[in-house]
Amino acid sequence: MCDTFTFENARIVVQAIAAYLLASSKAGRGVIVGHDARFLGERFAEEAARVLIANGIKVYMLPHDAPTPVIAYAVALLQTAGAVVFTASHNPPEYNGIKYIPEYAGPADTDITKAIEGRIGLPAAEGAESVDLEAARRDGSLEIIDPREAYFQHLRRLVNFEAIAESGLKVVCDPMHGSGRHYLAEVLNANGCRVEVIRGNRDPLFGGGMPEPTAAQLMPLAERVRESGSHLGLATDGDADRFGIIDDTGRFITPNQLVALLLVHLVEHRGYRGDVVRTVATTHLIDRLAAKYGLQVLETPVGFKYICEHMRQRPVIIGGEESGGLSIGGHIPEKDGILANLLAAEMRAVWGENLSSILDSIMAEVGPVFSSRIDLSYPAEQKTILLKKLVSTHPETVAGRKLERIIDIDGAKYILEDGSWFLVRPSGTEPLLRVYVEAQSEEAVQELQEAVAALVNCC
Repeated sequence: MCDTFTFENARIVVQAIAAYLLASSKAGRGVIVGHDARFLGERFAEEAARVLIANGIKVYMLPHDAPTPVIAYAVALLQTAGAVVFTASHNPPEYNGIKYIPEYAGPADTDITKAIEGRIGLPAAEGAESVDLEAARRDGSLEIIDPREAYFQHLRRLVNFEAIAESGLKVVCDPMHGSGRHYLAEVLNANGCRVEVIRGNRDPLFGGGMPEPTAAQLMPLAERVRESGSHLGLATDGDADRFGIIDDTGRFITPNQLVALLLVHLVEHRGYRGDVVRTVATTHLIDRLAAKYGLQVLETPVGFKYICEHMRQRPVIIGGEESGGLSIGGHIPEKDGILANLLAAEMRAVWGENLSSILDSIMAEVGPVFSSRIDLSYPAEQKTILLKKLVSTHPETVAGRKLERIIDIDGAKYILEDGSWFLVRPSGTEPLLRVYVEAQSEEAVQELQEAVAALVNCC
């Protein structure tokens, strides 16, 4: 913010989006413009609206900041050409970003982003900066919409709120000062759940931390859950597309674990059938459960846009990623932290047990799974060479375990004979390697982490 993310650069990018829409003959359906709770979000949204209106594209704006999944749902609801959203999701407060959501209400695929990038630098529409938004409202080129109630109604078709109300569930909600603050607690309250809210005010500085629902960032939530005797702690990140779950013991339920838990719940209590989609970095506990139920698992590169592609093409029970993105069949093909939290609450209510106990029972049946991620410093210019070596010149064993096969969907993923695995993939923004490890015990995870670090250093 105030360095590369400026009003001028935002106008340049929005002009490229407008040019893409005009060239694709979709512009006549209009575009939604939204923003999260970050600093100057309203101002950036207004600048985007001016650019789009100057290009002859009708704009729909929300009356306040809103979660990204709600804006995506509004795209499907109004059947617009898409949405321009100002958000940096879970990143630190000094960042912002521009997300384009296409007409299918999910993440933009690579072809769309390349088409927009190719139009960066085109001349701006004449008079964009002088567009009067009040005059635009009067002439109909700008319309204010609020999709919240329609979104809530949609959630009532996806979530068993009756079971939540009947269970007497007590929940602490933590929107982490972000855009989930008027959604998750409100819909739970309206459907008979006892709710307490912490960090529920808008704060563009996010309380001095990051709006990312990790175990470290959710320590205040875990403490409050234990103190209050609540059944669950439910958190959303800055734009509420990611989730964080704390059970009644104060234990952090990882995204890997929640995707697996909800797969069990949707199959056994909802009777869902279809495919299961996960990224290459996401737990194989999902695969074990899918095998138990006779389901197909589809593995994708990292990024919810790849999960979205499958959700658009075929019946999917659940799609999830280890970084906290999740959606289910019948919903938009976009990750939704609000829905994920509500399904966790439903599962807690229906099963009548805490999530840790259910998870322990699942792993007692299909085998224990422990997952971790570490980051290794590595020169950016050498990452591509390293990954080629890891795929083409590989050891026969790693940490005493025979190598069975290598998957090169997104980085280098080694599958070992005992079912353990690790993935090495480059960070797209930093001189780092992301190393994901999964094994049958914490000790085995540690062994593999050390072995992978040595392997990387040798290459």
